[in-house]
Amino acid sequence: MAVRSGWLSPTGQTRQNTRITNIGATTPVNPLGVRSGILPGTFDGKYRVGGLWMSSTGPMTATVYQGKAVIQGGTADGAYPVALDEDMTITFADGDPLNDRIDLVVLRVYDNDVDALGKYEAGIEIVRGTPAAVPTAPAAPARSLILFTVKVKKGASAGTGGIDWAGGASTDLRTTTVSSGGILPVYNNAGVPGAYPGQYQDNDNAHFLQRWDGTAWVAYPKEIGGIAPSGTITTGSYTGQYRDYNGQLQRWNGNAWAAYQPPVEVETTSTGATPAAGWTLVGFAGRRTRGVATVSVTVVRNGTDLTATSAGNLSPDELVCTLPAGWRPSFAYEASGTDFYGQGAFTLSTDGNVHVRAWSANGVLTAGRNIRITATYVL
Repeated sequence: MAVRSGWLSPTGQTRQNTRITNIGATTPVNPLGVRSGILPGTFDGKYRVGGLWMSSTGPMTATVYQGKAVIQGGTADGAYPVALDEDMTITFADGDPLNDRIDLVVLRVYDNDVDALGKYEAGIEIVRGTPAAVPTAPAAPARSLILFTVKVKKGASAGTGGIDWAGGASTDLRTTTVSSGGILPVYNNAGVPGAYPGQYQDNDNAHFLQRWDGTAWVAYPKEIGGIAPSGTITTGSYTGQYRDYNGQLQRWNGNAWAAYQPPVEVETTSTGATPAAGWTLVGFAGRRTRGVATVSVTVVRNGTDLTATSAGNLSPDELVCTLPAGWRPSFAYEASGTDFYGQGAFTLSTDGNVHVRAWSANGVLTAGRNIRITATYVL
């Protein structure tokens, strides 16, 4: 038997049925009723809900996989623990010739004591929708838990390609439930009201823990180390607590909230620059913080002297050195340099190349003299 129910059949309640449906998960909605839903968890722990997942296995077929759930009947009927202990294949009826329709896939409980339908059992069912130009899903039967909706397009059949599974024909509507007092992992049920002040849920869509305050779910701001959302607290609980204040991060100093200024991160380097032919690298130093860098390069000419024209031009521009990756400007930058006998203009390119473009009128870049080039720019 694939779908097992606990304490439903008037006879034949086996020990295995009792064991496999031993769920212990009832999130209250009132003093007698509980929230219908699926127990969370997957084999690898990577996802919130794995139970009763459905995937296509053919043009008009799908498989519903193992899982446990609780289905609440009428308020006085109690909750039905249900378990699907083996994968089940279901088959959808062919599409209407003229219009699309939407079917429901549900986990359903039959209890003759209350529904007078003549049986005591649980099963996976397809509730067929009504074809229409703008189809809507049918109502779910009593004592059932909706798992998925499936759109069956007009004319769909195994011979015509079937249901458009790849095009998103199915919609996951499964919801979760946990034991009373447990933190509910939200899944398609973020807006369901709480049952009592102090109830908690983990809202994965919003990425924070929420507490039911009697009227609404509110972010829980006081966990140690947590940043209180904007508008939730006016006085800090401890020195070092943080809050979001209209987009500004603030820290409680024991007496007042102060705008938080993170420590300035500074990086330095003295390696990575490489000289060009005709030059010797004497020294390189770099310092960067918050996207701005300052570099200082000292080189010595070891090739032939370079002489500027009366207008200070050097033709062609002379490659001096290359800055290391990570220390190059985001756009071409003009820097200055000097050997203390003359001075000139240097271009720092985005590829890290440093060229000397101009020098003092009729000046000579003489071999053996230290030339220092300095620049501050945006990385």
